[in-house]
Amino acid sequence: MVLILVAIEEELSLKDLPDLQIHYTGVGKINAAIKTIEIIKDYSPAQIINYGTAGSLNKKLTGLVEVTRFFQRDMDASPLGFKIGQTPFDSVNEINFGTSGYSCGTGDSFVTQTPKLKTDLVDMEAYAIAKICYINDIRFRCFKYISDNADIGANDDWIKSVSMGKKLFMKKMRHLLID
Repeated sequence: MVLILVAIEEELSLKDLPDLQIHYTGVGKINAAIKTIEIIKDYSPAQIINYGTAGSLNKKLTGLVEVTRFFQRDMDASPLGFKIGQTPFDSVNEINFGTSGYSCGTGDSFVTQTPKLKTDLVDMEAYAIAKICYINDIRFRCFKYISDNADIGANDDWIKSVSMGKKLFMKKMRHLLID
């Protein structure tokens, strides 16, 4: 069984892919973690796919991209000697599901200026979902639609483009399910 996790219905509605199971996590790492654990307990999926919007720190990126490396953007214990994005005393920091995709820094803030952690994208849920899948040995794929450039105009850009990526994701899902 493959399940799709999306933060909010504005990004992808149930009717967009009626033959697939779509679940909403809500916004942020804690909500995403809780929902991911619940669906693993309730459905025992073989694979989880996360779709949503993301800000791009790489101005050359547009459209729908696959993310394979995940970091915790707002974890900063650097005064203790840890790297930005590294959780102290945790053996799992960078989560890597392959080398062909982009990197994403997940945090509980909407990014309007370049964060300290250097990644291609920023979002608010992917790291939490990826870590739970990694720990539970569940296949994971993540697709993000570039909704903004994580800059001063990010909020206006996101509002205008939040629903624009779903057609690209729907096409990607049809292609994945055929292969």
